[in-house]
Amino acid sequence: MNILNLKNGLDVFDDEEETCVSNGPKVHIRIQARNGKKSITSVSGLAEDLDLKKILKSFKKTLKCNGAILSDEELGKIIQLQGDHRVMVRDFLIGQEINSPDDIIVHGF
Repeated sequence: MNILNLKNGLDVFDDEEETCVSNGPKVHIRIQARNGKKSITSVSGLAEDLDLKKILKSFKKTLKCNGAILSDEELGKIIQLQGDHRVMVRDFLIGQEINSPDDIIVHGF
């Protein structure tokens, strides 16, 4: 037996969905360019049972920016923040244990 290919009886390099562990829906953090150097960070896919107003208030206070909550038919509720705050939003969601690192997808890198 090859030790590199087997771990607990499973193939480590097997790409089947059964070996992938996902805790829930994915949270997408995107950046949209405005005019000039300005940009907007949008956070979609957060759980519906979360209080988005409190999360937005915390974002605005810690990141020193303005923001809003938008409703979309396909994506649900979206938090928009002024500026490029992708890394800090990801770190906030992980630090406050709102989402796990595996459930967060940061676009634009």
